Amino acid sequence: MPRLSVQRLNELAAGALERAGATAETARITAAALVAAEAQGLGSHGLARVAQYAAHLRHGRVDGDARARIVRDRAAACLVDAGEGLAFPACALAVSEAIARARAAGAAFAGVTRSHHFGAAAWHLQPVAEAGMVGLAFGNSPAAMPAWGGRRAIFGTNPIAAVFPRRGAPPLVIDLSLSEVARGKLMVAAREGKPIPAGWALDKAGHPTTDPKAGLEGMMLPAGGVKGAMLALMVELVCCALTGAAFGFEADSFFTDAGNRPRIGQAFIVIDPDALAGNDGFHERIETLVATMLLDPQVRLPGQRRVELARRAEAEGIEVPAQLLAQLESLAG
Repeated sequence: MPRLSVQRLNELAAGALERAGATAETARITAAALVAAEAQGLGSHGLARVAQYAAHLRHGRVDGDARARIVRDRAAACLVDAGEGLAFPACALAVSEAIARARAAGAAFAGVTRSHHFGAAAWHLQPVAEAGMVGLAFGNSPAAMPAWGGRRAIFGTNPIAAVFPRRGAPPLVIDLSLSEVARGKLMVAAREGKPIPAGWALDKAGHPTTDPKAGLEGMMLPAGGVKGAMLALMVELVCCALTGAAFGFEADSFFTDAGNRPRIGQAFIVIDPDALAGNDGFHERIETLVATMLLDPQVRLPGQRRVELARRAEAEGIEVPAQLLAQLESLAG
């Protein structure tokens, strides 16, 4: 399997997106997020998404020339309009604003509206951890799960993420979708011609399936049954009712080239620990909990594996399936 440097993969991904119609800056930041996900072992949110985003650009499902801007503004809250473009520039603006406002107010909320797929949710929270703050991220997505008891897809897989900084150690990073697995895993399985485990998805008739293509045409199952479904409802409301974004059932699937502009939403909450227990108190509590967790040698801290894989990727490069690499090279021209 070919192995390429992180820098080279960034160049290929950015080139493919810019060639499809994104501005150079949008292509750069989007490529950085996708390559970072690939480096961290998150293939479902990594390089496999380049072709998807490029197709959406070519088919007009996103505006490649969009410029994110703040459209509503209050002391500890703001709303960023992604302009129906790719999500990453808008999310970067929202997170930057939330950090600055949390420094002044102790906590801040930044919403994003009229947006697109925002990749691995925790990626957006890296600047929050670097600022020594706690961050929460939420995103809705095209309908993929039914309301509990229903048989029609209404909610997206609706990922949530959190980051908690540590002194002298990588932050604790929690990142999960509220479906049993991320829908992107079905995309990868379908591309590779592999079955999926039972319990991941239903076909469009509502029957359990191990065929990833049938699952993509059907529905995902919520993690934890009714609890996952209720959390998905919460995320839908936070990301859409508060921002004016489209609900999941109003957005066409990401897994088709043609369709409407999804206009979905994201939300970021940033909290300055110094406004509450104080930085020293916060870090003492974090390290007390971490030390207790690690008394069991089986425990792996959340985010640890991603850090290890990313470091290895920087040093050794990333293995890319030959078919995927050929696709990237073709798209980049």
